[in-house]
Amino acid sequence: MTENTAAAIEFARSHRDRFVDELKALLRIPSISTLPEHAGDVRHAAESVVAELRRIGMENVRLIETTTAEHPNGHPLVYADWLHADSAPTVLCYGHYDVQPAEPLDEWTTPPFEPTERNGNLYARGAVDDKGQMWMHVKALESLFAANGGKLPVNVRVLIEGEEEVGGEGIAWFVRAHGDQLRADVALVSDTEMFAPDLPTLCVGLRGMIYTEVEVRGARTDLHSGMYGGAAPNPFVALAQIITKLKDENGRILIPGFYDKISPPTQDELKAWKALPFDEEHYRQTEVGSPELTGEPGYSVLERTWARPTLDVHGMPGGFIGAGAKTVIPAKAIAKISMRLVPNQTPAEAFAQYKASVESIAPRGVEVVVRLIHSGDPIVVSTDNPYVKSATTAMHEVFGTETVFVRGGGSIPIVGDFVRELKIPTLMMGFGLPDDNLHAPNEKFHLANFHRGIESIIRFFCLVQA
Repeated sequence: MTENTAAAIEFARSHRDRFVDELKALLRIPSISTLPEHAGDVRHAAESVVAELRRIGMENVRLIETTTAEHPNGHPLVYADWLHADSAPTVLCYGHYDVQPAEPLDEWTTPPFEPTERNGNLYARGAVDDKGQMWMHVKALESLFAANGGKLPVNVRVLIEGEEEVGGEGIAWFVRAHGDQLRADVALVSDTEMFAPDLPTLCVGLRGMIYTEVEVRGARTDLHSGMYGGAAPNPFVALAQIITKLKDENGRILIPGFYDKISPPTQDELKAWKALPFDEEHYRQTEVGSPELTGEPGYSVLERTWARPTLDVHGMPGGFIGAGAKTVIPAKAIAKISMRLVPNQTPAEAFAQYKASVESIAPRGVEVVVRLIHSGDPIVVSTDNPYVKSATTAMHEVFGTETVFVRGGGSIPIVGDFVRELKIPTLMMGFGLPDDNLHAPNEKFHLANFHRGIESIIRFFCLVQA
């Protein structure tokens, strides 16, 4: 470890309490990107990140607007850089400052936007996904500036978005249109999790996604079920019939052609996954909490969650859902349905197959509209590059054990854009834990991992210059 690395780590350790207090201030901002009424909060969060990047010494710090005619409600990007490390590589640091809605609010032990420390964890919406992990990057950079007289050991660009939770259209547009402004050798993403506590992890694959709405329309207006029941079509019944024909009781998707092109994991990957410290019963009880696990027979839980496509229903708004009774046949019903995709599936082809299938199985008497809300490509990242070695060495120095390579079941759309548009490898070096409840009530970030993440990133920046 160099003298400058040691000094940066000492700075980070001596300012731990302040780093957490600053993160709490950011977490108090309800930057919920999917809700129009929080657009001001989203911008407030972006401006707060801009102010901090400027304070610590980054240059060319600015907001980049993403609103266009095709994307009228875009949230701003945050950009900054420091490019004075002659002959050193350039690292593009990515994160997002937007968060998921907090509902159901009554399941939170403490309010979602009042950050609370309990049992070594920080509880708040966005704590781990992704404000806390994005803040690790900012605090690692601050520590390096402080220890090196206002300089960094490597060139750095920072790009932070406010739409990751709603599909990332704005950042995808910017990367496609202005990739020349993002020239880098490697991208660093901290928006994933460790496989287990104290086990440093690099995520090397993500499933893709298509998120859709299916709207079923029946009568012109809501009808009295006593007067019209038996003659008028019921859009909720029709919607239920459609959904049951999309996926069987074993979890197999019934859309024609959906599995035709998928690329399975390699035998080496399967062997490595079997060696991971995974307890299926603990996973069922602690992480899932259901009476039993479901899914396609013949595949392990890790295969089903990392390397198999899925189809899930997220909500069915419409009709009467208030207290008491109202005997109404709704005029329309909506289901929000997504599919996770795996390598060799494309969002465009998967959506076309899905749309055609829904339209073909719709029952008589109703009209069906299928909409694509957002999408992202599946990705598998090569580990055959020196940046992976720098990352694994950095984490080994912090955690004292070898790094494992896993895939993630979720989707980070921008990773595919970095690979395709910028032609650079992406390191997904996250420090969340499987029980951190991202997207769920009582989301948390283990504070020890927050601090170890900062130290790992400091070491990575120092090692990657070699």
